[in-house]
Amino acid sequence: MSTVINRVRQLRKERLMTLEVLAERAGVTKSYLSKVERGQSTPSIAVAAALARALDVHLDSLFTEAEQLTDVTVTRAGERSPLTPGQEPGSRYEGIALQASTKRMTPFMLYPPHDADGVPFRDHPGEEFLFVHTGRAELLFPSRSVELGPGDSVYFKATVPHKARSLSPERAALLLMVCDDHDAPDTAHPHLP
Repeated sequence: MSTVINRVRQLRKERLMTLEVLAERAGVTKSYLSKVERGQSTPSIAVAAALARALDVHLDSLFTEAEQLTDVTVTRAGERSPLTPGQEPGSRYEGIALQASTKRMTPFMLYPPHDADGVPFRDHPGEEFLFVHTGRAELLFPSRSVELGPGDSVYFKATVPHKARSLSPERAALLLMVCDDHDAPDTAHPHLP
């Protein structure tokens, strides 16, 4: 998590951007961005994607230093990088293949919460692919939901507001592939913090 915080602040300062400018370009509030940079809030994937677009970098750049990038990246199960605190009541994320260079998709392990009522719907330019590794989960859209079991997958336009919740006793483990549309116009997401 501190890697993301440090990278957002570092990339913002490298671009001589103020908190206000980056917040406006990313469609978040200045106070929320300040909390992210101080480690008091963990950005969702949608917010991280918006920050990456606003900083004109690939989503991976928020998690990895440029000199760590490589053409072939192996991430062992025990080597995934936690991107959210272990006690996070919302969705938990682990980074996969963070050192892979010039990739078009960003993989994560996602562990959705059991109760998604307090979790806002998220959307961002691009596409997502979810594969259920273990457990059962429900992918929620404003007008419908899809229940998924081990081995099930779903591919969808990430511009459709969405969120997930675990249905099994333990949190479900989902492989999440995010393909951010870096060329999409910067649009504010009023429902994002």
